Amino acid sequence: MTKSIRFVLTLHNHQPIGNFDHVFEQAYQDSYLPFLDVFQPYESLRIGLHTSGSLMEWLDAHHPEYLDRLAELVQRGRIEIVGGAFFEPILSMIPSRDRIGQICAYSRWLENRLGCAVRGMWVPERVWEQSYVRDLAAAGIEYTILDDFHFKASGLVDSQLYGHYLTEDDGRTMSIFPGSERLRYLIPFGQPHETIAYLRDLAERHDDAVVLFGDDGEKFGTWPDTKKHCYSDGWLRRFFDALAENRDWIHMTTPSEAIDNVEPLGKIYLPTCSYREMTEWALPPDLQNEYYDVAHKMERDDRWTSLKRFVRGGYWRNFKVRYPETDEMYSRMMQVSARLQRAIDDGRVGPAIEEARRELYRGQCNCSYWHGAFGGIYLPHLRNAVYEHLIAADNLLDRISGRSGAWIEAKAEDLNFDGRQEVQVANDRLIGIIAPAMGGHLCELDVRSIRHNLLATLTRGPEAYHRKILAGANGGNGDCASIHDRVVFKQEGLDRLIQYDSYRRKSLVDLFFNPDATLEQVAVGQAAQLGDFAEGVYDARVRRNPGRVQVQLTREGSVAGRPVRVTKAITLSAGSSLFEIAYRLENLPQDRPLHFGVEMNFAGLPAGADDRYFHGASGRCLGQLGSQLDLHEVESLNLVDEWLGIDVGLKCSRPTGFWTYPIRSVSGSEGGFELVHQSVAVLPHWQVQPEADGTWSVTIHLSADTSKAESRRQEPAAVAVTVAT
Repeated sequence: MTKSIRFVLTLHNHQPIGNFDHVFEQAYQDSYLPFLDVFQPYESLRIGLHTSGSLMEWLDAHHPEYLDRLAELVQRGRIEIVGGAFFEPILSMIPSRDRIGQICAYSRWLENRLGCAVRGMWVPERVWEQSYVRDLAAAGIEYTILDDFHFKASGLVDSQLYGHYLTEDDGRTMSIFPGSERLRYLIPFGQPHETIAYLRDLAERHDDAVVLFGDDGEKFGTWPDTKKHCYSDGWLRRFFDALAENRDWIHMTTPSEAIDNVEPLGKIYLPTCSYREMTEWALPPDLQNEYYDVAHKMERDDRWTSLKRFVRGGYWRNFKVRYPETDEMYSRMMQVSARLQRAIDDGRVGPAIEEARRELYRGQCNCSYWHGAFGGIYLPHLRNAVYEHLIAADNLLDRISGRSGAWIEAKAEDLNFDGRQEVQVANDRLIGIIAPAMGGHLCELDVRSIRHNLLATLTRGPEAYHRKILAGANGGNGDCASIHDRVVFKQEGLDRLIQYDSYRRKSLVDLFFNPDATLEQVAVGQAAQLGDFAEGVYDARVRRNPGRVQVQLTREGSVAGRPVRVTKAITLSAGSSLFEIAYRLENLPQDRPLHFGVEMNFAGLPAGADDRYFHGASGRCLGQLGSQLDLHEVESLNLVDEWLGIDVGLKCSRPTGFWTYPIRSVSGSEGGFELVHQSVAVLPHWQVQPEADGTWSVTIHLSADTSKAESRRQEPAAVAVTVAT
């Protein structure tokens, strides 16, 4: 007779903040609902279930009957609800106060809605740092689930991984389960009998063993090909049948039951780590490929089984280095979090504070902050959502502080923690962040009325998987495979569309071209840069007047080996939705013209839709926002997004040529490799003929008209704010 084993099956269901409503609905219909339908009749089976707060809020609004069923199964002891940080942040990305706040807020929500006692939590993406323990314990958490990879990285071997361990930080303790990587690949991609055989082998070799599967619920229907595999082909029903038929020795249990009935295997301290694939994705692309090559070669080496547990990839926080856009979102989030805490320290309490806190927490959702097998940071709608909620929190904090009417402010400080000062200019309509040390770029432009950052752009760089595309790899063998193993092309010709940027795709990027440079050359990055201004360091001065601030940026650089001085002055007034940008070029050569351009990039204005278009001074439509335009001797160009209700205008003080072209990335997601529209590049450019003193100047007005959005929006209700005494 087979010895018994405790099997803990725990699912993690999640959809990120900002994902499309139809994606939520499709995942519900393909994964969450059919899983519950198949599971419910098996009375002998019990599971753990974590559902992220962003998904829970959607389910409560759109399918409350699903949550009612969960609540019933909780009361019957069939499901243990696993808690977590409310909106699924990477815990190392947020301050300690927000870790505790998110966990406690979500535990209260779950207890109120589902009638459950929350004892454990899901650590988002299993990104672990040992110092979390004190915060998790302070939030009332008794256990969490990580990967066996974490435990092997601390020195344990397979035979030590079938139970739970006690860990500690600052005198606070909690339990940690190792989730089985072997089961992550068997379920649901192997046959059910393979899992049963694996559990039988463990039961025979280990007394009182506990083995835990903890992974994405979307593997059961939402991942490619898994809906047919799990439901039409009956995999999940056959799996549950096998578990039920072997219930005399496979005891399905919940995490809390395991820690209540099985003593810890010991005490452990885990290194900073995540699941194996995540540590690989955190590496720079060239090192990822080197890692893959070495691992592939070593698989044929008898020593690899012993060696691979000592091999790890990179450190999650370095996604902030790999992707500057991650760092920008992180820095903006930290700014809002600190501002909220200052308001709380000043005694502000009430509904407005709680709503600002909730908006901040939504802006901490992890999915757009990294990239691996999922689209992540390459998905514009996820980046837009982060900024939407952070801007919303900022707007609420203005109201809480009593700000009203027209106002203006400017501050210079190290906003992104890189040792160099940025300048933030803000009024009641706009927020702009300028980076003097990086080309004097305008790096963020928040349109507060529609809570949209026009500069949530993405700079294109190498990815490890690009070599698969360039090698012309084709799809797999048609079997249901893990997303980590799939190679699928969602469009043809992607190998010809991979392009890397030589400078950040921001605005006010100062460029000097050959006189005969063309739009086609510029759009594909083949126009030579003659100047060193695109990412050079500018000196900055901030001038403040009542109702008006100006940031003056100056660089002494060179163009084709000749010294040139560029000054740009960026002015914003109280109550205005317009930046005035005045350029002055000095020390220009008299013997030949210079071809000067100012690149602007605008994000969150999609291509391929008739209600997103360019228009000129006459109002005539010039094409969708994905169009390449080569306009001559005009003074203005506008970009309209009717869905957002915004009209972005560029108006120059002298006739100019305008180039426009789309910025598109070739990136990977769970569905395959695809082309993704990231931003619209708009480039006014001139053949500069200097004045007699070697100078030339132009003024550009950059405006953001949201009157259409504001006209269709109802007046917001008054929000009560009180001051604690």
